Amino acid sequence: MSNIITFEMRNNVGVITINNPPANALNFEVKKHISENFDFCMSNSECKGLVITSEGRMFIAGADISEFGVETPQGIPELEDVIRKIELAPKPVIAALNGMALGGGMELAMGCHYRLADPSVTVGQPEVNLGFIPGGGGTQRLPRLVGPELALEMIVTGKPINASKAYEAGAIDEIIDEDLVESAIQLALSKAKKPDELRRTGDLHEKIKDVDPKIFDNWRQKISSKSRNMRSPFECINTVEAATKIGFEAGLAYEREVFIELRDSDEGRSMRHMFFAERGVAKIPDIPKETKTQNINKAAIIGSGTMGGGIAMNFANVGIPAVVVDINEDALKIGLDRVKNNYSSSVAKGRMSQEKMDQTMNLISGATNYSEISDCDIVIEAVFENMDLKKKIFKELDQVCKPETILASNTSTLDINEIADSTNRPDKVCGTHFFSPANIMKLLENVRTEKSSKETIATIMGLAKKIQKTGVLVGVGDGFVGNRMLHISARIAEFMVEEGALPWQIDKVIYDFGFPMGPFSMNDLAGVDVRYLIRQEQKKLYGERRQSIIIDNVYNTGRYGQKTNAGWYDYEVGSRKGNPSPLIEDLIIQTSAQLGIKRRIFSDQEILETYIYSMINTGAKVLEEKLAIRASDIDVIWHYGYGFPRYRGGPMFYADLIGLPKVYDGICKLNEKYGDWVRPTELIEQLVREGKGFKDFQMQ
Repeated sequence: MSNIITFEMRNNVGVITINNPPANALNFEVKKHISENFDFCMSNSECKGLVITSEGRMFIAGADISEFGVETPQGIPELEDVIRKIELAPKPVIAALNGMALGGGMELAMGCHYRLADPSVTVGQPEVNLGFIPGGGGTQRLPRLVGPELALEMIVTGKPINASKAYEAGAIDEIIDEDLVESAIQLALSKAKKPDELRRTGDLHEKIKDVDPKIFDNWRQKISSKSRNMRSPFECINTVEAATKIGFEAGLAYEREVFIELRDSDEGRSMRHMFFAERGVAKIPDIPKETKTQNINKAAIIGSGTMGGGIAMNFANVGIPAVVVDINEDALKIGLDRVKNNYSSSVAKGRMSQEKMDQTMNLISGATNYSEISDCDIVIEAVFENMDLKKKIFKELDQVCKPETILASNTSTLDINEIADSTNRPDKVCGTHFFSPANIMKLLENVRTEKSSKETIATIMGLAKKIQKTGVLVGVGDGFVGNRMLHISARIAEFMVEEGALPWQIDKVIYDFGFPMGPFSMNDLAGVDVRYLIRQEQKKLYGERRQSIIIDNVYNTGRYGQKTNAGWYDYEVGSRKGNPSPLIEDLIIQTSAQLGIKRRIFSDQEILETYIYSMINTGAKVLEEKLAIRASDIDVIWHYGYGFPRYRGGPMFYADLIGLPKVYDGICKLNEKYGDWVRPTELIEQLVREGKGFKDFQMQ
């Protein structure tokens, strides 16, 4: 008997208990032993029925997606065959849901004749988040149990529902407060007395009769913008709709066909890559899981601007007191009022209760003197980008804070090694680069300096998770990882504008690729003046390499973006929707003439390849310089920090997907055109030469 499956006879009822931590996933071995124990129970005359349950807090969290793409070993049944066999069983089969039943776990439960659940249970079909649809009958059985409207909501969004809602809708037959398995055994014995009356989900029709077809079109319209370029959400709708139009067996066959297509598609592979990449960022080769960490019970943020207040909100939201420090009392009051207004907005939108807002605001306080934060466990500096100012702040903090306090900088461009050396605790100094708005954006680039201790890094990585961020460890370098790549792609986009493309053409290409906005719309949002100042710093860092002058010319017009209602685009007062600007188009044409450039037509494909390939090449440089541990870490940074579409897997995975030799050839052309700053990296040359991809890269 397998140690991940146990089988016992209790009161003439077979009990299968799955114990495959952490998620009780339905891998090859689990499916094999469920099937074998089911067969034993059905063939044993003493066995009156069967109960399927699990150990731990999970019933079953789904299939083992690491086995996707792996040929099923001989003798291992497919999940949908196991479920159908259970559904057609001549003896009652009861699912005793002791924890979350998701994906294949929910499908297995729906194949059972009855479902009992612990009150804490949640059930759902989250497959769409991995780029495919339920493949074990979920799109056909769930509408029969709960009706197509709720089935659509669950399958298309991937969001689970709790036990109470599942019971009301019909997905669960009874909620059991005590001794779940014993209750399931008694139900099996009761139902065994009338085997002809066993309820098979596939035979149910009441909730899928006379369905208004408009609900499916309404859902297609509802997701049309958010799910652009994707296939899986729309196929979720199509297969649920099929449940209302064709027979059960035909529906299962249709679902299976679509499932396999999506599982093996670029979309499916990309989204599964992101699933594993997100979990991989926590693995730091030289820092064991058992590394000691510090408790963070109180935090302080230096600077009461939009960023500082947003950072404070992250701590307060999870119950950690946060002190916002600003030597200017008026600025401090404005900053705290801004935080309060952010919470008030959430209350007005129904996302937070007034009581919860009051509790959270009570955790945020203000101070004008560093002596008031001497007891804090972490202090995050979030003032404007000036090295002398930051070093002065860190020197003062070093003197007043307790010895174990971690001192972190939110800088996005400056050398944190230099900042750390201004203190007597460089081992306790690191970077915590939040993305704006800090209370909303999920990414946190945690920056490891040359002297950061393992305890410090383990602490801030754990802190990222605690404040509900996706923390990715990066090294010290210009722009760290995300902004380093962004600046190169933005620079090459500016060159394309000087050569013949227009900002709105480039933005449309990048938006159509899947980004939430293109580089010029993003520049207007962040501020043309900000981009201009970054450019001035880059000139100091990189000397006289070729620079685009179009950003200088736009800056000199006083058009700074949305903040001035005019940047690359024109904006109506109070609107964030930009309109192509005739003034900017004229300025661009004048700039090209000033440079002696004869403007030409850019195809959308050339724009896309130029922008994305330059990004990929810089990502490879980041890996060469050991600023990122893995290529997949870069993918996570670009998805959560910059909106690289999840269904394309991030820039480095996308390079592997379309073929690194193709990307290499494209970068070579950019190198010929723009010079050595886009020369193919040695890493890309090596990987292409060896027939490998970024997935094969391991930091040495």
